[in-house]
Amino acid sequence: MAAEHGAQVLAIYQAGIDEGNATFETETPDWHSFNTAKLPSHRYVATDDAGNRTLGWVAVSSVSDRCAYAGVVEHSVYVHPDARGQGIARALLGALIASTEAAGIWTIQSGIFPENTASLALHQRAGFRIIGTRERIGHHHGRWRDVVLLEHRSLAIG
Repeated sequence: MAAEHGAQVLAIYQAGIDEGNATFETETPDWHSFNTAKLPSHRYVATDDAGNRTLGWVAVSSVSDRCAYAGVVEHSVYVHPDARGQGIARALLGALIASTEAAGIWTIQSGIFPENTASLALHQRAGFRIIGTRERIGHHHGRWRDVVLLEHRSLAIG
């Protein structure tokens, strides 16, 4: 993921925001804010065969500055609505898992709204496990929302 992908990455993010079950965010940040919030490693885009159209993206953020959590990241994965069901998110998660394991990261975590059943199923197929539900953790569009917590623990790191 590079600056040239920025506008399309943010448009895909906005589509997820607009659908209402992808994030607590209500508007996309500008590219600079988005870019600086994500770790420079472990971020990928999927493009069409010509490389002109971004179909999806995955990126991670640090969970904490504390050294005990140096191997823990939180990720987001989004696919353009027209490109869903083609294995793009699964491929992006595969690339993310491979790169984080190679870098010594032992846990990838995410919080997903329980209504986002497609994302929950995708993550479980990719080896993530549900570790619990945070009930009424945030207020979103006038109602309290639960978040299902998932994690992928590296098998490469003992």
